[in-house]
Amino acid sequence: MAAAIALGERGRGRTAPNPHVGCVIVRGEAVIGRGWTQAGGRPHAEAVALAEAGAAAAGATVYVTLEPCAHDSARGPACADLLAAAGPARVVIALADPDPRTDGAGIARLEASGIAVELGAGAEAAGRSMAGFLSRVRRGRPFVTLKLAMSIDGRIALPSGESKWITGEEARAHVHMERALSDMILVGRGTYDADSPRLDVRLPGLEDRAPRRALLSTGPSVDGWTRLGGPQEIRTLADVNDLLVEGGAEAASSFLRDDLVDRLLIYRAPILIGAGKAALADIGLESLADADGRWRLAETRQLGSDRLEVYERTR
Repeated sequence: MAAAIALGERGRGRTAPNPHVGCVIVRGEAVIGRGWTQAGGRPHAEAVALAEAGAAAAGATVYVTLEPCAHDSARGPACADLLAAAGPARVVIALADPDPRTDGAGIARLEASGIAVELGAGAEAAGRSMAGFLSRVRRGRPFVTLKLAMSIDGRIALPSGESKWITGEEARAHVHMERALSDMILVGRGTYDADSPRLDVRLPGLEDRAPRRALLSTGPSVDGWTRLGGPQEIRTLADVNDLLVEGGAEAASSFLRDDLVDRLLIYRAPILIGAGKAALADIGLESLADADGRWRLAETRQLGSDRLEVYERTR
């Protein structure tokens, strides 16, 4: 299942509104089929893996990160039907599909075909991988990651506004990888006017993975950008699973005020700025007690001279 989850990650940021699923087919001790959801959402991971396995899939074991879809589509057959026709002995599924078109129906169809089904293997890791899809289906909005690059004392720029570059090359490369894994990236109007950011992916071989761009603004729209009048309008983004918010301070604060941030990426440079622009403005806290227990430190990593801290919202 770990291999299937890793395969699914190859499609992250390219499959929305579909989930990025991974699939591995094993016969004996040999892997005979591998697949992940392709760009645009089709073909699905199971279809790709079954095509590679061919007739050898009969009697094999299939590992898939999400319950195989059970609904018909003009874009391709239901994966539950493909698996039923292929005849594996067992299908191991990490997560049930919360999409009401499948929710339990995929598993029922497999079992009705005489295939043994196991649910729950690797569920936590698969849920973390597909958090964007799960958030969109269950909560009606994308999974939101907020990125902040700051000094030790929490400043994102000098008083003059100069901010290039607070962090080093390794940290900036990590941000570009996060962009490549996102469906859309958002900045506020102030950042757009001050920096004219490209928000592209500048990593060798991943230049084509630049996400769509969104602008948080009540002003006029900009060609090539999706304008959102407020943070709550992310609920209108029906084809976005993972949203990356990069700045600036007002945009970041507004998402935190509305409690729409699910994950924090804090890149902390080993410098002191003193007087300067703070990373955040008012986020709506009325007491320190309101701040307790909201965030869990999930990961720390050294990126050159900078330190990355990853926090997850506890809900």
